[in-house]
Amino acid sequence: MSVMAGARTPLLAEARRGFAPWAGLIVLMTLGVTLAASADRWQGGWAETAARLHSTMLITVPAAAAAGCWQGGRERRRRTEELWGTVVRPPLVRFLVSALPMALWVAAGYLGAAALALLATWPYALGDAPRPALVPTDAFVSGAAVLAGQVVGRAAPWRLAAPLLAVAGYVGLGLPAVALSGAGRYLDPALAITETSVPVWWQPVAMAVWAGGLAGAAVLAYAARRRWTALLPLAAATAAAVLLTQTADGPWRTDPLAHRQVCDTSVTPAVCVNARYAGALPQLTEALSDVTGKLNGVRNLPVRWADRYGGPRAGEAQLPSLTPLGWSLVRGRLTDPEEFAWEAVGALQLRADCPDGPASTADDAVEDYLAPLPARQHFDDLDAHGDAKHRAEAAERRAARARLAAMDDEERRTWLSAYFAARADCDPSGVPAL
Repeated sequence: MSVMAGARTPLLAEARRGFAPWAGLIVLMTLGVTLAASADRWQGGWAETAARLHSTMLITVPAAAAAGCWQGGRERRRRTEELWGTVVRPPLVRFLVSALPMALWVAAGYLGAAALALLATWPYALGDAPRPALVPTDAFVSGAAVLAGQVVGRAAPWRLAAPLLAVAGYVGLGLPAVALSGAGRYLDPALAITETSVPVWWQPVAMAVWAGGLAGAAVLAYAARRRWTALLPLAAATAAAVLLTQTADGPWRTDPLAHRQVCDTSVTPAVCVNARYAGALPQLTEALSDVTGKLNGVRNLPVRWADRYGGPRAGEAQLPSLTPLGWSLVRGRLTDPEEFAWEAVGALQLRADCPDGPASTADDAVEDYLAPLPARQHFDDLDAHGDAKHRAEAAERRAARARLAAMDDEERRTWLSAYFAARADCDPSGVPAL
């Protein structure tokens, strides 16, 4: 029977009892609570879910390293170090028997939390596809952190080593995102990413080799009989680091979906939304149906409301932002369709390529006609009870609204066509009087 075969029974014992299962459960519960607390901000999109899951590495890796460190000091706390020194098994085998079960449990805890997050997103996803590419790598890195932490726990004879390692890991992983702007930040396994960032195909593999190589080098340097073998994983980690940092375009790309739109051209202006949220288009069109109905037959309008990466082009108006999730869009539903329509009207009035200027009574009347907000009455009441200047301005606004509302349909369409023509020319002086 081989040495590792003889270690199978204690390996299973470590996996079933002791601190290892609890470490996996702690990771699962910690990530579950963290993700649940911010569910509004990721549960409606696969990209947001992937980015949020990856951001938890800032917690998972230091916690995994601290758990490994605590496990590494177990024999010293039990005062059984000398007894273990008499065991026939080589030091490396004894190390792996203690460390591997916890590494697997911690990785399983992360995978469990990731699976629950993906299941929670599935009913509300609107257009993009699941992004599981980083999940196996992040789980592997978490397990590697356990191995590296166990080396520290065996080498550092202090009870506070585990919490100090957790703090150092948190600071060390968070610092590159704040302090580094160059390629060095790509070595950070907890590097914050946006919902429009996708890794190139080799990035997860290179990151796994980078983290696993460092952990493997630490383990072999500490426990192997031929310590020079630590140079092999160290060389692999170095090669992965070069690949991650020296590639011309870096290991991340912009999601191609971020540059695509899907549109409903049955209304004018057309309603377009980023392809990542294509499933939201019907409810956006419904939210704007009163506006587009009142604009039927009006000329000089923007061609569409656009939700384009980098902003609208000439002849387009900006669709009110759906991101970040958790504000106007929560779990695939608009939180306030009336406010969404009001913001969309404001985008029609203020073209992106025109300088901002003070709002006129005509702007207020158009806004009130196309997308009245219930809160407007509250502000009107405040102005009506203000000083003489505010009362006069409020009376002027009410009179302009009443004149626009009193026009017949043809007269109103003609007036609105002239209004939007002036707005398209960035010429507030050309706005017709009310």
